Amino acid sequence: MKRKLLILLIAIICIVDVRNIFASKEITGKVFDKNKQVLPGVTVVEKGTNNVTITGVNGQYILKVSDSATYLVFSFVGMKTKVVRIKTQSNIDVFLELDISRIDDVVMVEDDLELEECVVIGYGTQKRSIVTGAVNSVALPGKNPQFNYSSSPLMQEDYASINENVFLNPKNDPLSTFSVDVDRASYANIRRFLNNGTLPPKDAVRIEEMINYFNYDYEGPSSHHPFTVYHEVAVCPWNKKHYLMKVALKGKKIKKQNLPPSNLVFLLDVSGSMNSSNKLPLLKSALKLLVNELRSEDKVSIVVYAGAAGVVLEPTSGNNKIKIIEALDRLSAGGSTAGGAGLKLAYKLAKQNFIKKGNNRIILASDGDFNVGLSSNQEMERLIESERDNGVYLTVAGFGMGNYKDSKMEILADKGNGNYFYIDNFLEAKKAMIEEFGGTLYTIAKDVKFQLEFNPQHVAGYRLIGYENRLLKKEDFNNDKIDAGEIGSGHTVTALYEIIPNGADDVEMYLFGTDPLKYQKETREKLSLKSKDFSDELLTIKLRYKLPDEMKSNLMVLPVKNVLCNDEDLSRSFLFAASVAAWGMKLRGEDYVKDVGYEEITSWAKKSKMIDEQGYCSEMIRLIESTNILSKDIVLYKGE
Repeated sequence: MKRKLLILLIAIICIVDVRNIFASKEITGKVFDKNKQVLPGVTVVEKGTNNVTITGVNGQYILKVSDSATYLVFSFVGMKTKVVRIKTQSNIDVFLELDISRIDDVVMVEDDLELEECVVIGYGTQKRSIVTGAVNSVALPGKNPQFNYSSSPLMQEDYASINENVFLNPKNDPLSTFSVDVDRASYANIRRFLNNGTLPPKDAVRIEEMINYFNYDYEGPSSHHPFTVYHEVAVCPWNKKHYLMKVALKGKKIKKQNLPPSNLVFLLDVSGSMNSSNKLPLLKSALKLLVNELRSEDKVSIVVYAGAAGVVLEPTSGNNKIKIIEALDRLSAGGSTAGGAGLKLAYKLAKQNFIKKGNNRIILASDGDFNVGLSSNQEMERLIESERDNGVYLTVAGFGMGNYKDSKMEILADKGNGNYFYIDNFLEAKKAMIEEFGGTLYTIAKDVKFQLEFNPQHVAGYRLIGYENRLLKKEDFNNDKIDAGEIGSGHTVTALYEIIPNGADDVEMYLFGTDPLKYQKETREKLSLKSKDFSDELLTIKLRYKLPDEMKSNLMVLPVKNVLCNDEDLSRSFLFAASVAAWGMKLRGEDYVKDVGYEEITSWAKKSKMIDEQGYCSEMIRLIESTNILSKDIVLYKGE
C-alpha cells in the first residue's frame, strides 16, 4: 500500500513539474508614436528566447510567454531598443516618448545611429549596408537627406517616368479616357522608402495606386452588372475655387467557397539577386499564406528560374498543403536570372493543366531583375500578350530593394490581365494573400475603361489625378480590341478629377487659349441634339467592360448633374481619398498643392478616417507625418 502511495505521489509531482514547464501567459498591447498614432512592424521578443511577434497594422501585438518570463524587448527601425519588465500586468502599451504616469510602458526615442545601421525586414533584422550597399544613401536628420540612387551599384531601382496630367479645355478636349487600375504596388513601395528614412523617387509615386490601396465603404452591385458606379462632386479641398469629383466602382464580392477552381503556377525568381531576407524568405512566407487559403479543387505548380528554369512541383491539390510548403522550403537563391525561360515554362505548364471556366493564373514573384534570355520589356510583352487571350492571366508580386525593377514588373502585370502588388513586409503579404484573396486571384470583369465627357457650359477645365500610365485615346473606348484593366472579386476603384468651373478667376493660371478654329462645325448639329437641353449636366460618365469569358464589351452610361454636395452629405471616403491624392501630389512635387502643408493633409485624413479595423488608415496618417519630417530635413539641408 505504501509503495502505491509513493508512486502516486511521484506521479503528481511530475505532473505539476510538467505543467510548470509548459505554463504560459498572454501579453497584449499596442505601440503608438508621440501623437498616439499606431506603429505597425515593431518587433516584440521574449528576452533570451526565439519567441517573437510583430505589431500588426493596428499597432497591436499578442505574445504568449512562459510564466518565468521577466522581460520583453521592443525594437523598431529608427528607435532605441527598449527592454520592459513583465510584472503582473497582461497588457503593455508602447509610446514613443516617456510618460511618467505609465512606468511600465515602453518608451521609444529616435536614434539616428540605429536608423543608419539597422533595417527591420519581415521577421528579421539586417544591416542596412547589406541591404542597400550604402549607409549614407539614406535620408537622416542633419545628415545627407538627398537619396542618391546612383551612389551605389546596388541602388539601381528602375521606375517608368510619369508626366502628371495637366488641365484640359473641354471645348477642345471634351473626352477623358482611361483604363481602370487596381494595382497597389506603389503605396507599399512608398511605405518601404519612408520606413527606411528617405523620401521615394518621384516616379515611384503613382497616385491612383495610393488611392486604390484602401477599400472604401462602397456598396456592391444590385443589378446585372458586376459592379456599381458612384460619383460625388464637391468643393476641392486644396483649391476652394475648384471642384473635386470622385468617380468610383465597387465589384461584386464572391464568397471563397463559390470561387471557380484555380490552376495556379508559382513562377519564382531564385536567382542570386533574391538572396536577402526581404526577398526570397519573405516571398516564401507570403506564398505559404496563399497556400493556406487553397481548397481541394485548386491546384498549384511551382516553376523556378535562375541560370535556367525548371519545375520543382508538378500540379498538386490545394489540400496537400504540406507537400506544397515543403517544396517552397527547399528553395534557395543563386545564379543569374533567366526570366524569359521561366515565363515560357510557366505558361506551358498552365496550358497543360488548363481548367475550363476556372481561374488559370501565373503568379510571378521577383525583384524584376531579368538579365538572361528574354530581357527586354517588348519581348516580355509579346510573350504575355500572346497567352492572355488563351485565358491564362498573370499576377505580379514584387519584392526587395536596391535593384528593384518596378517599371518592368508593372508592364508585365498590365499586359498579363492581372494585378501588381509590392510586398515590403509580412503584414502586406497577409493583406494581399488572405484579406484580398478573391480580388488578387479571380477576375470578375476585364478590359474595364472609363470615358468622361465634360460639358463646356459649366466646365472651363478638368484634370484627371493620376492614371498617367493608363490613359487611352478617345477612339480606344469603343474599340473592343484595346486592352484595359481588370477588376477582381470585391475590388474597388476610385479616380479623382479636379474641375475648374466656368467663372473661376484662376482659369488663365492653368489653361492657355488657342485661336478660334476655322473649319469646325457644331457637333450638336451633326447629332441632331440641338433641341435637347443638357444645361443641368456637368458631365457624363461612360464605362465599358467585358465579362471574363466574353469578347464583346458592355456599356454603362451615367449623367452627372451640376450640383455640389454639402459637407454634411459627403461620404467619409471622399475626403479620405482627397487626402491620399494630396499627399501623393506633394510627394511628386506638383504645383497644384504647393499652398497646402502636410499638417493640413494630415488633418483631412484624421477627420475622414473610415472604419479602420486593420489599421491601414492610421498607418497612412503616420506615413504622412513621416513625410513631413523628412521634407523639413531636406529643406534644412539645402539651407532653404
